[in-house]
Amino acid sequence: MFGLFRRWRLVGKGLDCGKRRRTIEESDFLQALQSGWTVRSILLLAFVVGLAGLIFSGQQEEPAKKFLLCVLIFITAIAQLWINHPHTMRANSKLCMLLGVLFAQLAVIKIILTQAASGNIDLQLAPLLVPYAFAPLILSVLLGRNHGIYAAVFASLWGSLLAGRIDPVFLVISLITGFIAVFVTHQVRRRSRLVRAGIYVGLATWVLAATFGQIGPIVWEMPSQTDWRMIAWQSVSAISMGIGTAIVVSGILPILEHLFKITTEISWLEMSDLNHPILKRLSLEAPGTYHHSLAVANLAEAAAEVVDANPTICRVSSYFHDIGKLIKPQYFTENTHHDHNPHDDLTPTMSALIIVAHVKEGVDLALKNQLNCEIVDVIRQHHGTSVVSYFHQRALQQQQDARLGGKIMNMREDDIPDVSEESFRYPGPRPQTKEAALVSLADSIESASRSLDRPTPQRIDDLVRQIIKERLSQGQLDEAPLTIAEIWRAAESFRFSLVNMLHARIAYPKRPESGTAANSKREEKSAA
Repeated sequence: MFGLFRRWRLVGKGLDCGKRRRTIEESDFLQALQSGWTVRSILLLAFVVGLAGLIFSGQQEEPAKKFLLCVLIFITAIAQLWINHPHTMRANSKLCMLLGVLFAQLAVIKIILTQAASGNIDLQLAPLLVPYAFAPLILSVLLGRNHGIYAAVFASLWGSLLAGRIDPVFLVISLITGFIAVFVTHQVRRRSRLVRAGIYVGLATWVLAATFGQIGPIVWEMPSQTDWRMIAWQSVSAISMGIGTAIVVSGILPILEHLFKITTEISWLEMSDLNHPILKRLSLEAPGTYHHSLAVANLAEAAAEVVDANPTICRVSSYFHDIGKLIKPQYFTENTHHDHNPHDDLTPTMSALIIVAHVKEGVDLALKNQLNCEIVDVIRQHHGTSVVSYFHQRALQQQQDARLGGKIMNMREDDIPDVSEESFRYPGPRPQTKEAALVSLADSIESASRSLDRPTPQRIDDLVRQIIKERLSQGQLDEAPLTIAEIWRAAESFRFSLVNMLHARIAYPKRPESGTAANSKREEKSAA
């Protein structure tokens, strides 16, 4: 509050512009919600209470025994989650989504079984109306295949207890269809892939149900006594439930993404559209930066494929990593004209201040346009805490020249301004993810490659290795989850991509002049 009044006074005196840069603010309350043990305990307790409600409602045989079994399975599920997926266990939002999706599937199973017991649904159709693949599909797309398999296993165990005394047929069908759903949803990049997964799940459900006798029975000796109409309804129910589950999952995915701040491959592809307003501004106002960003995207995407990072995140983040240059595009090399360099009129410290500010300006623009938080992180981290070496060296040279001139003019040492390296350093933080590290390396390598007079493969290889060694020696990659082997595999990818991007064209021979043109030239020479 007092800071606001002070700001108003400065604005009134003309000492402040009144504008405030957008920054990423981490609230203590939100931090507690995201990672606090109290919220986590409430989520786990709520799931157990929900299981108790499903088991003790309706007419169940030995509900106390079933509840005890469910609790033991729950303890096993939490231990498995803590061992294999500690990041999900620590993030309360992801834990809430995982438990919520599992409980939703169990609740639907309970409703179907209750309706079948009350006679509202035919008992022969009830097992085929269960959405076996609901939780595996959602969690496989949102959190990854390992979470999908996790959901398939434990949803099958709890569902089989709800169906009766651990029903082996239910358990096998649920497990196999869940695994199939996870298998066919690896890196889903289009919503049509979800529908295809639903078709596979429906067909698998039909085959398994027919194998275990849940479709039919078919009297092969006397086909006329077979209820073919019921078999048709059962077949349609099995296949339609698989497809319907996929369609429902496709519809609720955007809602879950928004609620739990998770971005799927589908959404990343949608964000890669170059018609985004910021990218269109970049292409018009800073065309050099725009083409640089496209080149960085190609380099980072190719490197991501060899180090098991996400290529789509690398590509999309590369598109936006330099959007802060939109504020003062003429001060960056790729956008400057050869006849005038605006930095010639500035001190090195002021030039470095403008260069460094493009990171903060980029974050400001990204937040203003509500870009994905992972893109914002890449914008903040793609220069790490490195130094703007060109202007730093220029400032040191000017300081040395001033000292030499000062000796001649008998100036005191205190009159010569100091050059602080911190004034030329980016604010950071250093890259925290594989994708941010790859974009950072691709950005530096692509920029440096423009200075090569003759981009031969050997020169490109030396450049890539030199830049990566410098980054490693400066500790800029210390916080990124990249091994040394992965870094050098990425280096080989950068080298290969740059060799193809900067290849030299052959010199085509000049076309022979036509007879008329040659004769006219001879006539001009003779006249002269």
